[in-house]
Amino acid sequence: MKPFKFFVITDTHYFAKSLSATGDAYKEFMEFEQKCFAETSAINEAAFEYLANQNEADTILIAGDLSFNGEKASHEEFVGLLNKLKNAGKDVYVVTAGHDMEPNPFQYTEEGRVHVEGVKFSDLYDYYRDFGYDKAISFYRENLSYVAQLADGVRLLVLCNDSEGKKNIAYTDELLAWAKEQMDKAKEDGQMMFAMEHYPVLPGQPILTLIGDARQKESKKLYTLLADNGVHLIFTGHMHNQSINVVETENGNKFYDVCTGALIGCPAFMRLCTIEDENTVDIKSIPVPDFKWDTKGKDCKTYLRDQFESMIRMIVYCMETNPGRSLRKLGGDNPKLHKIVSFVGKKLSTLTVGKVSRFFFVKAHKDIKDRRFIDLVVDIARNAFEGDQPFVEGTPEGDTVLKVFKRLKPVFRILNKKLHGSQGEAIDMYELLKHSLGNYGISDYDATLNLR
Repeated sequence: MKPFKFFVITDTHYFAKSLSATGDAYKEFMEFEQKCFAETSAINEAAFEYLANQNEADTILIAGDLSFNGEKASHEEFVGLLNKLKNAGKDVYVVTAGHDMEPNPFQYTEEGRVHVEGVKFSDLYDYYRDFGYDKAISFYRENLSYVAQLADGVRLLVLCNDSEGKKNIAYTDELLAWAKEQMDKAKEDGQMMFAMEHYPVLPGQPILTLIGDARQKESKKLYTLLADNGVHLIFTGHMHNQSINVVETENGNKFYDVCTGALIGCPAFMRLCTIEDENTVDIKSIPVPDFKWDTKGKDCKTYLRDQFESMIRMIVYCMETNPGRSLRKLGGDNPKLHKIVSFVGKKLSTLTVGKVSRFFFVKAHKDIKDRRFIDLVVDIARNAFEGDQPFVEGTPEGDTVLKVFKRLKPVFRILNKKLHGSQGEAIDMYELLKHSLGNYGISDYDATLNLR
């Protein structure tokens, strides 16, 4: 087979220019948002113009959450952008996801949040039939899953875990049987096959093992089926994080999950991928280009990073001043916790790294001891999404935080017995936190993957 190149983007979350994103309620909503809202059309237009003018590859994969929240107007405008790529000679293949359908499409006006017309799952075929479905050599209509022949010797298996009225579900036995048939057919035909779906199959960072919505349901069952039948690579999105992870099945087969940052929120990246041969795939990351918007003189990366950081700081600020709001953002309010959360929020806002470390009988590294603790927390949170987390052993931050974690090992041993990953697996809290703090494995940005 000849080398084959293609681009991957995900989580475009396009919001129509014909809809409104203004008013005090909108500003309040954005205080707790990682991704952009009003700016999404400008960001998508800049990225699509870049892709249309690239000669390195004519195939573009989009791994789900195409619209902001299923607005009909957003889908209509987004299809217009896809048609511009098509007219530029590009082949586009999409998978839809939970944000692409009802029940909650909305806009913000000066009067507040207003419901707008949305689309149902059954409507999505008509919007995106030209961008994967009608080019499919096999199509599983119930879940909008399909197989496409991308080039001589290269096939794409697209899996969608939604169906009418259901989002982010475990795959049915019927769909998995269809997928198995397609993998068998690819082997019979001498085709290298890889996959795309919206939800990560492997947790982007170890800490995300604890969060149920952070990956595909029954993920081990899925990656075992794929890897043991010759599909060793999948491209995903959803968590808006930049990561490359690998696992080995019980039969000794490798499986890689390449998750790409959201187009419209920090970290905003695209991937340029090259299938060199059946065993070798080269991954390169490309920053989303600057876009036409009043970014207050900031470049795209800084503008989106500032939005991410302001979200984290607002959560901490509200812990002190409005603990119920912070708890709702983090999963659920409990009035009994308000005083504790408020106390913790106040301390997070005022303490230095040195003072927090001394609380655990640890001496902070001299380079960071006077740094505000909240600033370190923001860096750790952002790094977990940006990937290639720098706070490994041997860095001031890594050594200081890991010393604190070692002090907490007796507590972690108790937690290890009581807590499990979101899919029931045993966890080691120290190792989970260590590898979320620093990346000790594959680069999350540029890497050459050996699939076998």
